[in-house]
This record gives sequence, C-alpha cells and structure tokens, in this order.
Amino acid sequence: MIGLILAKKIFSMFLIIFSGFILVKGKIVKVEESKILSIITLYLIMPCSFFNALIVDYRPEVLQGLILAVVASILIHIWMILVTLVLGKFLGFSEVEQASIVYSNAGNLVLPIVTTILGSEWVIYSIGFITIQNFLFWSHGKTIISGEKCIDIRKIITNINIIVIIIGLILFLTGLRFPAPVHDAIGSVGVMIGPIAMLVTGMLMGSVSWKKIFSYHRMWLVILFRLIICPLGAVLFVKYSGITTLVPSGQTVLLVTLLAAMAPAASSVTQMAQVYDRNADYASAINVISTLLCIVTMPLLVTLYQC
Repeated sequence: MIGLILAKKIFSMFLIIFSGFILVKGKIVKVEESKILSIITLYLIMPCSFFNALIVDYRPEVLQGLILAVVASILIHIWMILVTLVLGKFLGFSEVEQASIVYSNAGNLVLPIVTTILGSEWVIYSIGFITIQNFLFWSHGKTIISGEKCIDIRKIITNINIIVIIIGLILFLTGLRFPAPVHDAIGSVGVMIGPIAMLVTGMLMGSVSWKKIFSYHRMWLVILFRLIICPLGAVLFVKYSGITTLVPSGQTVLLVTLLAAMAPAASSVTQMAQVYDRNADYASAINVISTLLCIVTMPLLVTLYQC
C-alpha cells in the first residue's frame, strides 16, 4: 500500500519537474534564474525544513527511534562507501561516479515524501540520515571530488544545515520553543522544499542536451548502483538483521531511513563538481536520470521491505 502511495507522490513531484522544464523550454524563464531558487533552497528553505522536523514533543521512544535511525544511517553509508571502494577498483569509478553512488538527494526528496505517506511526526527520523550524510559529504565526499587529502572540520561544523540540526536537537531535548509566530514562519517556509527543489530540477533539465546526456554510457552503471544495488543491500540488511525490533515502531522508523537511502543521486554532487571542475555535466546527467527513474525503483524497494 505504501509503495503505491509513494509512486503517486513521486509522480506528482515529477509533474512539478515537468512544469519547470516547460518554463525553460517555453522561454518564459531562463535556466540561469534557477540559481536564485537554489540559493534560497540551500540557505533558507532546507534549514527551515530540518528545523521544523525536529520541533516535536520529547518522548523517550522518539529519542530511541532517532538514535536507531542514526546508527542505521551510519551502517548504510559504510556499506555504500565500501561498495564504491571495492568494486570501484574493478569498474574504475571516477570521482563523480563514486560520490553519485554514495550520496542521495535525501534532503530535497525524502522530507516531503515522508510527510505525505507517513505523516509529519515521522519526519524527525529522516534527520538521522541527513545529519550523517552532511558530515560525510563535507569530509569523505569533498575529499573524493576535490582530490584534497585534508578535511576542513570548520566547514563541516559551520554548515548551515548542521547548525540548524544542532539547535533543533537542543530544543527537542529541552522542550524549549521559539514564540509561536517564529515557529509558524519556519513551518511555512520549510514545507516549500519539495516543490521548489523539483521545480529547479525541471528548469535545469530544460537546458540539458538530451543527446549529450545519453552519450554518457557509464551513467547507467552508476544509476544501477545508486537506485538498486546499494539500496537493495540496505533493505535486505534492515529487513533480516532484526534491528527493527530494537525500538517501538522500529519498522516504520527504519522505513524513513531506507527511503533516504533509495533516493536519486544528490544534486549537491553536481554543485561541488562545478566548484572543482570535475565533469559537472556528467554529475547533472546522473542526477536528472536517476530522479526520473526513482519513480519506479523506490516503490518496488519499499514493497520488498514490507512484504
């Protein structure tokens, strides 16, 4: 049942992507204008969505579920990193390919999906995966793409999303709250993350040469690992390891974590590839095609997990 609801939700988000595509193709807007939306999403909408997810009443079972989500997220990321390291030696994965396999578009895609199919009270568990991914992306991911050997801890700690998550966790654990108008404003901005992110994706697609996209023949191998092999391994581990029994509602808590692991390639890989001149067009192609194909792969993997 959830697999069907998920398919409908992803399809509705695909329609928003198509709207952005039409806006650019119809020359109503220029693709360069999507950069403004990207900046607003990165520095305002996404932090608000993370903060909003953490503003729930403290209960021991919620904290237990969040800890389980964090532990599961660490194990899943270790699995994906090992896959790229071991098989990458034989398959010759490039920097962009490795990062695209390990890091998913969890922040943009999963929060609105979880809210729709499970309810807003379950969104907090997605923060476990997103926090671990943020730490790893700005350390392991940045090292892969940039070729730099040293890790800039300052950039990780001062990342706006990490700062917001820390503040949100403090408020969750202490029960402190901002005044109601502040919470209302944060909530109103945070719910925009899904539509705005999909609109930007569509606008970028409108400027992409499809002939060039399909010229990247190795892209299909990368997408196979990103959408099927890596998340399938995570699903089988969670399903048969017994960790779903460790906390109340553990199966649903870890479904949220798995949804994040099943998401398409992270758009942040494209952004970092642009910064370090690492074939950003290829990274964008992987992001676009994996976003389109996840409408099929995510519902199938969820159905497998629940059967």
